[in-house]
Amino acid sequence: MSIEEPGEVETIGEDAYRRIRIGIVLAELKPGEKLKLERLREAFGVSVSTLREILNRLSAEGLVLAEARRGFEVAPVSVADLKELAEMRLLLEGHAMEASFARADVEWEGRVVSAHHKLASTERLMASGLGELEKWKRYDSEFHQALISNCGSRVLMETHSAIFDKYFRYQMIALHYRGEEPALQHQALLDCALKRDAAQARAVLTMHVSNCVDHAIATATLR
Repeated sequence: MSIEEPGEVETIGEDAYRRIRIGIVLAELKPGEKLKLERLREAFGVSVSTLREILNRLSAEGLVLAEARRGFEVAPVSVADLKELAEMRLLLEGHAMEASFARADVEWEGRVVSAHHKLASTERLMASGLGELEKWKRYDSEFHQALISNCGSRVLMETHSAIFDKYFRYQMIALHYRGEEPALQHQALLDCALKRDAAQARAVLTMHVSNCVDHAIATATLR
């Protein structure tokens, strides 16, 4: 029997954690789906004990539901949860944008422009049916993170990132890609950032999130 180095075990575990987490956020693993340990062990090549640690970690993040007798399942979805996540996202992101705009410098501006360029390019591919969901998700997140990256609070950014992923899961469950409207709103957010117009940015963000929530409720099966 070969003994893996501690670093190798950690790398394998982190890779499995990342892949399972992405599967949940991208709705490849559906809400309420049972997460069978043996099936996951075969799919990801990690021990059952490591999988329990991973799923408990995801449970603490609110992406997995852990019940003593029923095992693990992907966290359910609901209209109430979506609305709560949307409100929290607006609160955190709006505040963080104001702080970030107030501290704006050329390095921050460069990050925002670069992040938007990647997102806009991916959105054009998504509109043509050629885009990759995981890449779109990553660039969408990176753009919104770039907008708040100069807020001066690591805790605020980490909290926003966690809320953003749970909110984004609803977007993937409901509609995958919404087309031109969010792309235009992302451009408007970029314009606001370059003008340091935090008030208008909050207004655009509110519309951006509200439209997504309305569409999700109209097109997805939520309780």
